[in-house]
Amino acid sequence: MKKWLIKSWKAAPIAVLAISLAACGSAANKSGSGSSDYPSKSLTIVAPSGAGGGWDMTARTITKVLTETKATDKAITVENKPGGGGAVFMAEYATKDVKDNHKLFVSSPPILINHLKKEGNSPYGYNDTTPLAQLTKDYGAIAVAADSKYNDLKSLLDDMKAEPSKFTVAGGSAPGSMDHLVSILPAFKYGIDPKSVKYVSYDGGGEAITALLGGNADVLGTDASSLDQYVKAGKIKVLAVESPERLTGGSLADVPTLKEQGIDAEFLIWRGIFGPKEMSADAKSFWDAKLKAMVESEQWKSEMTANNWQSDYKNADDFKAFLGQQEAQLNEMLTALGMQK
Repeated sequence: MKKWLIKSWKAAPIAVLAISLAACGSAANKSGSGSSDYPSKSLTIVAPSGAGGGWDMTARTITKVLTETKATDKAITVENKPGGGGAVFMAEYATKDVKDNHKLFVSSPPILINHLKKEGNSPYGYNDTTPLAQLTKDYGAIAVAADSKYNDLKSLLDDMKAEPSKFTVAGGSAPGSMDHLVSILPAFKYGIDPKSVKYVSYDGGGEAITALLGGNADVLGTDASSLDQYVKAGKIKVLAVESPERLTGGSLADVPTLKEQGIDAEFLIWRGIFGPKEMSADAKSFWDAKLKAMVESEQWKSEMTANNWQSDYKNADDFKAFLGQQEAQLNEMLTALGMQK
């Protein structure tokens, strides 16, 4: 905030001070602090997917911590809006909710991928929103059902390379979107034509895991953190994590990385929170402060441990710059796979 420089004069110094304070008060209200009335009603955080999976878990974790820390006295609810790996929700949000300060949503690389890919391309991307903060980072993982004959990634890829059409890969996002890229990245790097592998998309990681457990898919590609509970329950085996080094703690600590298995690749999955494109200054200022306080709270740190996540906070400006860099990198990957628009 600019400092007000007031030249005092012998006449009426008290009046000058009063004007100065009034001006500061007005500026504070405009910035979202002071006596701003935002939020003026209940808040909604949308997970653009079905129940289960990373987006749903992230939205519910944010809601839980904001409520526990009493960030606002207004109610916060989570709403699931599945369809097209987030594309269906974005079409509505970017056209009908451009000024709805009380509706936020969580997303991850699909907000970039859906805008860049050739098939099922979305005309809307992060530039049709107000990025508020990056909150966590996660990594891709490759899993099979517990009763699968595969216990290591190389055995799976060898058989897939010999007869790729015999394998069905499941993911919680649309073809060409995040889970698809997570799923086929190891195969692509192993010399398998990604177009030859059958990929079946579901609305959210929860539904994709159900398909794997029900025998409707042979392999699952998704975010590592969402698999923890299924590993602990003995329902799945994770063959690889797409992180630069092994994950620490939790049930995936002993799972080798792609690089350990001779595949030079990794896939970072960030998650963040967004507001409408024409979000007011008051609302943006409110969330700048509240989200920073949230990630510094003990409640948030506890949830990071419980969900096997890594906190990775970037404020609004840094997050927007990061999204621009990520968009360029993902476009390069999609181009290599022949999936760019």
